[in-house]
Amino acid sequence: MPKITIVPDKTHTPIAPFSPGTLADGVVYVSGTLPFDRNNDVVHVGDAGAQTRHVLESIKSVIEAAGGSMEDVTMNHIFITDWANYQAVNSVYAEYFPGDKPARYCVQCGLVKPEALIEIASVAHIGK
Repeated sequence: MPKITIVPDKTHTPIAPFSPGTLADGVVYVSGTLPFDRNNDVVHVGDAGAQTRHVLESIKSVIEAAGGSMEDVTMNHIFITDWANYQAVNSVYAEYFPGDKPARYCVQCGLVKPEALIEIASVAHIGK
């Protein structure tokens, strides 16, 4: 099965050479997603919970554009800039994954824009 590039409506133009998502053989790979608006400006500066919600809504739009749902997410790769934001991130994250939880990891690191507090990349299995 060939790969299909997934670009939902209202998606910002990536700041590097990548697409928001790729569908291949029933698996959706969602690129690292930052809390950007359509102009690639960081939204909700200083609010890790609001940035997390924005990122997860963006991920949701990619997965839905590919024909899946957040229930299909099997893995999340989470990057945060400060462990002090871990609780705020988890509070919002739990709203998006209320049932069976996907596998995940979380690391602290620097991100491409200093105002961004979180980045998440996801994998979802939506079937064939």
